[in-house]
Amino acid sequence: MFTAFLIKYAEIGVKGKNKYLFEEALAQQVKYALKRCEGEFKVTRTDGRIYIHALSDFDYDETVENLKTVFGISGICPVIHVEDEGFEKLARTVTAYVDEVYEDKNITFKVHTRRARKNYPKNSMELNMELGGAVLEAFPEMKVDVHHPDVMIHVEIREKIYIYSIEIPGPGGMPVGSNGKAMLLLSGGIDSPVAGYMIAKRGVKIDAVYFHAPPYTSDRAKQKVVDLARLVSRYAGPVYLHVINFTDIQLYIYEKCPHEELTIIMRRYMMKIAEKIAEKNGCLGLITGESIGQVASQTVQSLAVTNEVCTLPVFRPLIGFDKMEIVEVSEKIGTYETSIQPFEDCCTIFVAKHPVTKPNLNVIKRHEQNLGEKIDELVQTALDTDELVIAKWE
Repeated sequence: MFTAFLIKYAEIGVKGKNKYLFEEALAQQVKYALKRCEGEFKVTRTDGRIYIHALSDFDYDETVENLKTVFGISGICPVIHVEDEGFEKLARTVTAYVDEVYEDKNITFKVHTRRARKNYPKNSMELNMELGGAVLEAFPEMKVDVHHPDVMIHVEIREKIYIYSIEIPGPGGMPVGSNGKAMLLLSGGIDSPVAGYMIAKRGVKIDAVYFHAPPYTSDRAKQKVVDLARLVSRYAGPVYLHVINFTDIQLYIYEKCPHEELTIIMRRYMMKIAEKIAEKNGCLGLITGESIGQVASQTVQSLAVTNEVCTLPVFRPLIGFDKMEIVEVSEKIGTYETSIQPFEDCCTIFVAKHPVTKPNLNVIKRHEQNLGEKIDELVQTALDTDELVIAKWE
């Protein structure tokens, strides 16, 4: 029945003179999502509206599911559209629409007309009343409720006339690419994929870096992270994943520094390396999945010591979440089952039995001086052997 979709947005509507830039970014993301669907589509922007017109047969459910991954969409409205062939034709079309969409007619309704084409012979109030009358005449069991109707029948008078009453919630947020790019420190855990999803929802394009420690972490652990990046890419677009061999750096820190400080010092070097890759690739910030107090390296004191090595801003969207809240989002976006696969990452392999929870920055810096002989060379080697994997949802 449906041959088109009206795409609604929320935040974009208050962007003033720059609104068209965000609309265009959203339209591009819609086109990208539709490439994953069967069928041919045309995406158009007009008068604060984005429309998708099906140019061939298409799978309705598949199309809706893909549109529900596009940040910036607040609502997906399946519509029918008709040529303007007079009011009688319009009234018949509206009643036919109601008859097909609502099998149970024991409902209340209201007609809401929007007349973008002001030369239409009837004004909005007349259309509301007369179309409502046509529906009541066809289905006497239906009742009008202008305040809290079960069904709101929208009629938009444009070059064509669009009719819809269903609004499927979208993910909200801002279209990816409208707010710059940032580098996600992606591990195999539950938290970091969720952090990437949440920052992407604010319109940020996501690159990612993963620290691999063969032979202490397996190729399967690496594949798990690639799989997580691919799952995030369903919402964030293609993710350029940088795989960094971190083994020699970890072993050197393990050899030269107190073991209770291993996690903090290791984390500081991860942030340094991630920042170098971020700057090289035009990223404007780093993203981590840390939340306060979840583990020893995420106390306020530990986070402060970790942050000290960074000049780029560090975005921590999960900072105030508890674990169950993070798990809830991971289940919603489909990363949870992959995240809990039992393949260890380098952070868990080299964790100390009694890690420091309130590190002192001056003490940490003093112990890092033990690394002076080789650490710069090891960091450069890690950067030079960066393996790039493009994770893309197909």
